[in-house]
This record gives sequence, C-alpha cells and structure tokens, in this order.
Amino acid sequence: MQLALRFRVALCAMLGLASPVMAQQESPVLVELFTSQGCAACPPADALLDRLADRDDVIALALHVDYWDYIGWADSFGKSQFSDRQKGYARARGRASVYTPQMIIGGMDEVKGSAERSVMGTLDEHLSRRNPHGAVRLRLTPEGDDQFEIEAVAHDGLRYAVDVHVVRYIDSERVDIHGGENNGRSVLYRNIVTSWRSLGAWDGSSTFRQRVTAEGDEALVIVIQEQGHGAVLAAARHR
Repeated sequence: MQLALRFRVALCAMLGLASPVMAQQESPVLVELFTSQGCAACPPADALLDRLADRDDVIALALHVDYWDYIGWADSFGKSQFSDRQKGYARARGRASVYTPQMIIGGMDEVKGSAERSVMGTLDEHLSRRNPHGAVRLRLTPEGDDQFEIEAVAHDGLRYAVDVHVVRYIDSERVDIHGGENNGRSVLYRNIVTSWRSLGAWDGSSTFRQRVTAEGDEALVIVIQEQGHGAVLAAARHR
C-alpha cells in the first residue's frame, strides 16, 4: 500500500494535481509526546519521536508542557494548554499526577516516552488494528492557497460524540539549553506543536464538512477524537 500511495503522489506531482492524503486510505496512528526542555529524562524520548516523525503511517506530535519551567529553564515551546491536555488524559484515567516523557498512542494507551520497546510494541498493535473501512473516514483536501476542506463520514454512526481538532506544528528546531536539568545540551526537537484548537463537536449522524484556513508553512493535522480524551478515531495531515 505504501508503494502504491507513493506512486500516486508522484503521478499527481507530474500532472500538477493535489497529492492524495494518507487518511483517505488508512488513518495514521496519532502519537502524542508530552515533553519538556527542562526534563532530564526527555531527550531519549525526543530522539525516538524524531525517528517516528517522517513515517507516513504515524502522526507523531511533540507537545511541550510548561510545568518544569520553574527548575531553571523555561521551555521555549511550552504552553499551559498542552499541560492541561496531558492532565485531561490523566483525569480520564483516574490519575491525579502527570509525568514526562509520556506518550499517548491513539488517544488510548499511555507509555513512558523513552521506553522504546514498549512504545514500538504498542504502536505496532495500533497499526495492526487499523481498518480503512473503520468507524470514521476522514479526508483533508487542499482547496487553493491556505484553504483546506475537511470531510468526515461515520458509516455506521458513532458510539459517542467526538471533537474535531485542528493542530499546527513546525517540522524541527534545535535548541541550545542554558539552564535547568539539561544545561549545556543541544537538543533537536521534531514535529513541535504550536497550536491546538477545536472546531467543535460532531455526532456522526451526517457528513462533517468544514473549510479551514492554514496560513504559513506549518504542517496541518486534523484529529477526530472521542470526547473526554478518548480514542482517536481518525487523523489526517498535510505537510
């Protein structure tokens, strides 16, 4: 399937057509890494995310939290919004605390972000369960400069209402850290989330269609996730 998709992408480029989006065939697995420049245990997880960042079957995102800023280095990408998202996952699972590095895979499974064997094993399980005719089919189509149309269909309806999210990220940036636990280190960060916003709820009873504007060079990701920090049913990306 990967070779076929690459052939279609190349053919579309030759003909001057918009490239097909991976989620039209099989939705990639969403991987969220909660990390911090001020966390001594995080660089191995950041390096693992780097390895996942360019895969077509995975959308790997780095969400930098801000709760480690007090120990001597303020994360240049950190946002309280991302800390709150991680805390939301914890509450949904009945836990009162959070930690870094943590990966959430498919909105469901949490793994220590630096535990490569556990991360890859859990990711493989999610990849093996992907179904191109699953609960939600999601399409993200370029519509001229900075415009994209989102189309989602729930063929058999939905068990629970879902939220439709729009995420933007920058591909990479190297940071020289001059304080805190990683003082003196130079770390390459990948797929750094800069914004995460909701387009609202969808009950799946009819086709979801909405056009969004995505100015600039940052990648665009659409995430459809069960409310209450539940399962990610579909994700699509344009980069």
